[in-house]
Amino acid sequence: MKCVLHKTNRLSIVSSPKTKAFALSFFSQSESFSAKADPSSNPSPPQTSETARDLRGPRTWSESSLLELNARVVQWVSKKVPDLAESRSGVLSLIDALFGAGRFDLLTELLEGVKSSDLSLHLSVYRALIRGYVKAGVIELAIKTFDEMVMSGVRVFSIDYDRFIGVLVKEGLFGLAEHYYRQMVSKGLSLKPFTYSRFISALCKYSDLELAKRLLHDMYEIECVPDIWAYNIYIHLLINMKRVDSALEVFVTMAHKGRAPDVVTYTTMIEGLCRMGRLQDAIGLWREMMNKGLEPDVAACGALIFGLCNHGKVDLAYELMMSMVKGQIRLSAPIYNAVIGGFCKLGRVDKAQAIISFMRKNGCKPDGVTYNAILNFCCDKLMLDEAERLMERMERSGIKPDGYSFNQILKGLCKAKKLDKAYFLMADKLESGGCDVVSCNTVIAALCRARRMGTAYKLYEEMGQKGITPDVTTFGTLINGFFKDGHADLAEELFDQILRVGLVPDAVVYTIMVDNMCKMGRVELALSLFHNMIEGGIIPDVISYSALIHGLCKDSRVSEAVSLYENMCTSGLTPNEVIYKSLIRGLIREGKIERACKIWEHMMENGVTLEKTLSQTLTSAIKSTEVR
Repeated sequence: MKCVLHKTNRLSIVSSPKTKAFALSFFSQSESFSAKADPSSNPSPPQTSETARDLRGPRTWSESSLLELNARVVQWVSKKVPDLAESRSGVLSLIDALFGAGRFDLLTELLEGVKSSDLSLHLSVYRALIRGYVKAGVIELAIKTFDEMVMSGVRVFSIDYDRFIGVLVKEGLFGLAEHYYRQMVSKGLSLKPFTYSRFISALCKYSDLELAKRLLHDMYEIECVPDIWAYNIYIHLLINMKRVDSALEVFVTMAHKGRAPDVVTYTTMIEGLCRMGRLQDAIGLWREMMNKGLEPDVAACGALIFGLCNHGKVDLAYELMMSMVKGQIRLSAPIYNAVIGGFCKLGRVDKAQAIISFMRKNGCKPDGVTYNAILNFCCDKLMLDEAERLMERMERSGIKPDGYSFNQILKGLCKAKKLDKAYFLMADKLESGGCDVVSCNTVIAALCRARRMGTAYKLYEEMGQKGITPDVTTFGTLINGFFKDGHADLAEELFDQILRVGLVPDAVVYTIMVDNMCKMGRVELALSLFHNMIEGGIIPDVISYSALIHGLCKDSRVSEAVSLYENMCTSGLTPNEVIYKSLIRGLIREGKIERACKIWEHMMENGVTLEKTLSQTLTSAIKSTEVR
């Protein structure tokens, strides 16, 4: 997040006629100013110490004059709001009372009167005002008052900036906080370590790394160190920004500065290193943490195990998992599941099942994710009978199979081409409300591949009847199926229906339409669809370009195809073999051999070779050109 400096208007006091009259009559420097106040109007006489602390004039006032001024302030307030003046003495007490009563109007009038009497406010009065405005939630007035305090010439201390910046940080006003921080530094002042830490933590939550980095540098300059919370959040931000080396530097520096990393710090670093594939470094930090006597929690264990399993290092994850168990660390089901799932992906289901038995013995009950890992393996290997028995075991164990479980069974049945069983299972689940759009899409896709478009369309209609809204994938699958089955009219009708129901076609659907329009010789419509896709903010991929370029070349519109090819190269996409072949064939056919050779060179630079027949055709064309 980039901090923006908010322009804050300086508080300028412009007295209203009413206030001026008040100032002239009440704070006048004439003889009436020195007249004694009516003792009956001030049952609690003001104390000399508070009066001297509250108000300071531009010239030297005698103690009696200040006492008299304070008495008249109390007298004025007692006339306006009698209840507030009772047992109150001094400006600070009256300010607190006016804030408590919510009388900002009287507060403003009183302060304007004081200022119009050629007096300036004491630092303690400014502090009371800022504190009151902040407590009342009127941050804008607090900001204006702080600006006026700075401009008044009153000496402002580090504590004033510290408290005020702390408030701005808490309110999320980071632009203003940065502004006043710069102002503070220019005066040679600094924040407390606690405020620095909260400022850095807040900035990191909003990803403002640059300012957080500067604050950290400034802390080091005055030999201060952030608290562990700020360090951890700062390192977490660096990890999320994939600046792992920078995070490691901070990790090392904090220890040298006397702030020892805790379990959270190590966990964050291990997770970041695993995410970047630096597994050995992650293991090294794990061992360092253990050697220092820190007790890793479930999050720390999970960070390392998940990272290793995600990178296929399942055996190493298993070894570390067992060492954790031996070290009396109580592991959670997700950690066991990561290793179980890893072994299932490697086809080592026996090992996975052994870990399930082990986790039971260690007091960790297998959950739905545990069973789903085995279920996924069985369905992928077409062990459908075993998969069904596993579903029954889940239910006996009190674990209800979820949508993922059901979808795995459907995928297995479809992969085994048991489409009737899949369809009837699907229909049964539709009646009981136990399936979702993913389930329906799985069966529809299998039916489309088998060219059973009638059944696929029937299932699509049943979805709507049962309250399951088809998504873009549903429509795309059916559109592609109808085109392949020779029913272009139904495919186009479904495409129009996507727009009518308020869905946005994705790149896959557009590519299906463009490709089939080109195959049908309707290249102009294909071009229109392609442009609609781009105007809709959908970025074409290589397949999209390939379909249209091939269609243009077949329609003898090679120049347009070449222009499209150049656009895709400019956008950073690498053409595929179909694009190169279509362009070279088209250019040879139009006798543009030199241009065909350039595309051939580009093709070879990208590691794509030309098939023998087309290569011979191009060679012959080059020789023919040389002879002429």
